[in-house]
Amino acid sequence: MKTETNTYPLLEAIDTPADLRKLTADQLPELCEELRRDILEEVSHNPGHVASNLGTVELTVALHYVFNTPYDRIVWDVGHQAYGHKILTGRREAFHTNRKFKGIRPFPSPYESEYDTFTCGHASNSISVALGMAVAAERKGEYDRHVVAVIGDGSMSGGLAFEGLNNASSTPNNLLIVLNDNDMSIDRSVGGMKQYLFNLTTSPSYNQLRFKTARLLFKMGILNEERRKALIRFANSLKSIAAQQQNIFEGMNIRYFGPIDGHDVKNLARVLRDIKDMKGPKILHLHTVKGKGFLPAEQNPEIWHAPGCFDPHTGERVTPDSTCLPPLYQDVFGETLVELARQNPRIVGVTPAMPTGCSMNKLMEAMPDRAFDVGIAEGHAATFSGGMAKDGLQPFCNIYSSFMQRAYDNVIHDIAILRLPVVLCLDRAGLVGEDGPTHHGVFDLAYFRPIPNLTIASPMDECELRRLMYTAQLPDKGPFVIRYPKGRGEHTEWHCPLEEIPVGKGRKLKDGDDLSVITLGPIGNAAARAIRRAEQERGCTIAHYDLRFLKPLDEDMLHEIGCRFRHIITVEDGVLKGGMGSAVLEFMSDNGYAPHVQRIGVPDTFVEHGSLKDLHHLCGMDENSIYQTILNTLY
Repeated sequence: MKTETNTYPLLEAIDTPADLRKLTADQLPELCEELRRDILEEVSHNPGHVASNLGTVELTVALHYVFNTPYDRIVWDVGHQAYGHKILTGRREAFHTNRKFKGIRPFPSPYESEYDTFTCGHASNSISVALGMAVAAERKGEYDRHVVAVIGDGSMSGGLAFEGLNNASSTPNNLLIVLNDNDMSIDRSVGGMKQYLFNLTTSPSYNQLRFKTARLLFKMGILNEERRKALIRFANSLKSIAAQQQNIFEGMNIRYFGPIDGHDVKNLARVLRDIKDMKGPKILHLHTVKGKGFLPAEQNPEIWHAPGCFDPHTGERVTPDSTCLPPLYQDVFGETLVELARQNPRIVGVTPAMPTGCSMNKLMEAMPDRAFDVGIAEGHAATFSGGMAKDGLQPFCNIYSSFMQRAYDNVIHDIAILRLPVVLCLDRAGLVGEDGPTHHGVFDLAYFRPIPNLTIASPMDECELRRLMYTAQLPDKGPFVIRYPKGRGEHTEWHCPLEEIPVGKGRKLKDGDDLSVITLGPIGNAAARAIRRAEQERGCTIAHYDLRFLKPLDEDMLHEIGCRFRHIITVEDGVLKGGMGSAVLEFMSDNGYAPHVQRIGVPDTFVEHGSLKDLHHLCGMDENSIYQTILNTLY
């Protein structure tokens, strides 16, 4: 909540962008300073994305100052950088609920505000979306409606961004693309596009002269649209010769402006006003600093992407003592991968722009020539891994579960058909908490289960994760999917021996006579606690089976369950439709068993954001809910 000591005289007078547009240009720098301080104050005690939002303060102010939002459309890519946008569009008083259960959403969403033009969360979609909106405006005769796509240099490496650019170059439109170039995505941006954008230069005075000359020639009737395109191609050729540099955007007939300082808000607003009515697609290239205005975030933008709680004055981060806590699953993955790579020279690591988030950075530090950050390009990450596997390497390709959705065809076409030995490690599988519906990794069990040749496994704890990773890299295992959640495991002592787990073999954790509970993955630990509680309080005996593998199923174990039990409960951290519970139902039906099967998992809806505790309870997957389901089934 706002404190009385915080005074923001300009910001407090802004309820909508219409209020912002009443300010003079000379007031904009002060407004930016207030907005930056307000964001820092809020996220210091209500954790969220810090550095990316500080870096786009001036851009956010300039866009809403120049464009008539919400009639004009601003399409944000990813949405990590839209806190300032939320604050300026009527959500300042509610911003203390950002990312909290039943609070405002973590990313822009049209369900929340008319100023949020499209779904945000996954990278590289803004150009395609904005182009669609620009074409729709033209078709509906809304010729005065402007459409702006805001995309970062990291997202620009994604294939969808290039598909959008290609279509924008050949489809009549007046789209403006703002390229926010801070040399970062979450970790440092990588690849040729990053270096190209860093080197790209164009004279602002040249662009201003060209714009004014073109406008005069149109008024005189000397220039029409066809002549304009020919003239642009000719001028681009001359400029390339003079600069000894080819501009990739102007090579696609997309007007290019920049690069300019993205933190000079007055000049930025002026440039936006100058170019907003230009005909045809255009791109404005900004150089910004991730974490701008807060020195700790400027110096360590990777850490300050989402740093947790901190002191907004000193920058000191509030880090709980984790020495007595179980490790993060991602760290178990990272350390185990290094251990395996030392034993197996064929192992390489691949990640699409998330080396720190998935702990691939541990292999990068230990063996930099055997780890690859391919940028925000999940489809390429999968196919690249397939290519290496085809010629003898053993890739561990780590992609967040929700982002693996973007590489679905690549897994089928470039890995599964040839049964290539790629280990697909799905981090952040299941409900992930505050990042909400765009980031919940709840679909992977259902969408991978129908694909031939895949092995699909989920460890119940850290030791099982290590053993599954060891098993996956053994000869003749083929494509192997291992899914595990965000957050901490179960054991402080987790450095177990690396031993093979027979593929397709589950385990009976405890026997019982009254009921069978089948679980898959770490959610089985909540089920185990519920089972103990029910047995202690009700005197029943309950069998607990850890399925381990969704594919292939442990048919011997399922036959045993089908023969012995009239009541079965399945528990999974994934969607109910098509997931593990569905697989159990199919097996029972196919083999003539007719038990009553009660499935626990994610219902057929997009689950909102909130703490994992809140969301597990919402979906009936927490210990208390599982306990109640056991009682309802038995009694």
